[in-house]
Amino acid sequence: MKVIDMHCDTIYEIDRLQRLGEDVGLRDNQLNISLKKMQKGDYLLQNFAMFTHLGKTPDPIEHVQHLIDTFYCELEKNKDLIRMVYSYDDIEKNRQDHLMSALLTLEEGAVVNNDLSYLRNYYRLGVRMITLNWNFPNGIGYPNFDIEGVTHGYHVCDEEHGLTPFGISYVQECERLGIIIDVSHLSDAGFYDVLKYTTQPFVASHSNARQVCHHARNLTDHMIQLLAQRGGVMGINFAADFLDENETENALSKIDSMVKHILHIREIGGIDCIGLGSDFDGIPQNLELKDASEMPKLVIALQNAGLSEEDIEKIFYKNVLRVYKQVLK
Repeated sequence: MKVIDMHCDTIYEIDRLQRLGEDVGLRDNQLNISLKKMQKGDYLLQNFAMFTHLGKTPDPIEHVQHLIDTFYCELEKNKDLIRMVYSYDDIEKNRQDHLMSALLTLEEGAVVNNDLSYLRNYYRLGVRMITLNWNFPNGIGYPNFDIEGVTHGYHVCDEEHGLTPFGISYVQECERLGIIIDVSHLSDAGFYDVLKYTTQPFVASHSNARQVCHHARNLTDHMIQLLAQRGGVMGINFAADFLDENETENALSKIDSMVKHILHIREIGGIDCIGLGSDFDGIPQNLELKDASEMPKLVIALQNAGLSEEDIEKIFYKNVLRVYKQVLK
């Protein structure tokens, strides 16, 4: 079963470890994602997020430029296994050449210094998806919960603060360029603003169903319906706290919980709006599905839940591929 995963933090982890002097790379490592693990898991494409923590990064633009360089250096060292994609046609060419594909994304849209010229330059560098914010307010919009809050994101959401005027211009420029807009982490109000001010499909690259687990990082049933009507996709996040409401530290991320979210989303929005967004290498490591090589475990669980081969293929790669074909230019 081919796999497209819309979100991982692997490059951030590789860069962090390399800065500490460790000999680590993308080809083979102890992380959730390596090229060897991806081969074993039958990956078609992996989105690699350049994550920026605004609370810990003195110069976000310098930081993301360094991450992008690390990303390209790793691809250059491993061009016998994986190749960059800029358009849908690149994905198909890589598949014909028996190569996996890498798509460059940003997690934290504020790395533009409130200047759309930076956004256009990220596009020229190959960025094709942007998570508008992480867990801090930025010049674009607001997150759905306070990272320092005592609720840890449960039973809270921001229905008041949406996109800023600059944020509206930002998403419209993304759409003009052919950058996929990602609303994971964005406030509820921001979600509805993206819907209002854009026309193309957008994604929630690593978010689950709030009705199943009432975390602000997940989408409400109404959001799921609207995302589906727009032709967008949401990627199932493997983080335990987004799968089940947990009061304990280091809770287990369970495959059965992933299936529960998938079945609920199918009921609310239909099978065509479901994808994968593991959040590998950015989540706690108490995982039943431990790394990219173990993706067939989820296939088996979905088969046992009664899903057809066609529906599982849609979840694993075809739905996301459809969005990429429509939006990437």
